[in-house]
Amino acid sequence: MPVVTITEREFTQFQRFIYEAAGIFMANGKQALVSGRLAKRLAHYQLESYGDYLRLLESRAQPAELQVAVDLLTTNETYFFREPKHFALLRDLATEARERRQTMRVWSAASSSGEETYSIAMVMADVLGDAAWEVLGTDISTRVLERARCGHYPMERANQMPQAYLKRFCLKGQGSEAGTMLIERALRQRVQFRHLNLNEPLPKLGSFDVIFLRNVMIYFNLETKRQVVARLLAQLRPGGYFLIGHSETLNDINDTVTAVAPSIYRKP
Repeated sequence: MPVVTITEREFTQFQRFIYEAAGIFMANGKQALVSGRLAKRLAHYQLESYGDYLRLLESRAQPAELQVAVDLLTTNETYFFREPKHFALLRDLATEARERRQTMRVWSAASSSGEETYSIAMVMADVLGDAAWEVLGTDISTRVLERARCGHYPMERANQMPQAYLKRFCLKGQGSEAGTMLIERALRQRVQFRHLNLNEPLPKLGSFDVIFLRNVMIYFNLETKRQVVARLLAQLRPGGYFLIGHSETLNDINDTVTAVAPSIYRKP
């Protein structure tokens, strides 16, 4: 099949599609990203244009295809122990919880392929051991959640992981799996992953001591940011911490939490 190019009109339609489906604002100039990620789906259905693919999505003739398109257009790469100061704070909070013998619950609200969620779990397991703690990872993409549940990653994702954690919590790939690592089963079993669209009313999740919402708001417009943050903060316990990406801010988005350091907020 010849290579199909995406027209300006089709790109604009996909911008609207991903905004309506996931609340994600796709910037202009991302035509190559959209066409690159969706080209195989056109080939799969033997379609001649991106407009034809969009009509397939909107017809709901293939209901599962909606999720495939969302997965392809929202996936982003991440790595272990990104922004170390957040994990230093988490260690301090886990130490306090251990001393007070309190259960600690942490939510990685846009967990992608699981690196952030397992980084959280490693700190919890290290400080709290077999005590009562829970880590939840959620994402809008079912595809990355499957990868997260497997816990199998390229070794370079672990460049920032403490060596002691690499030895304790990861199995090094051998033979055909060389250059990869697997999160050990005991840690995988302590982590729960769920499919969740932050742009919709949340299911009953309970309340959390710490919520990570990092490097996601860049994809949302102002009104969506306000709605998503308000929704998440309703799940945060009084005194709990809300962590965002170092290039992000809650200025003009929410004033119910107090900034205690750049990218770190606390609920009164």
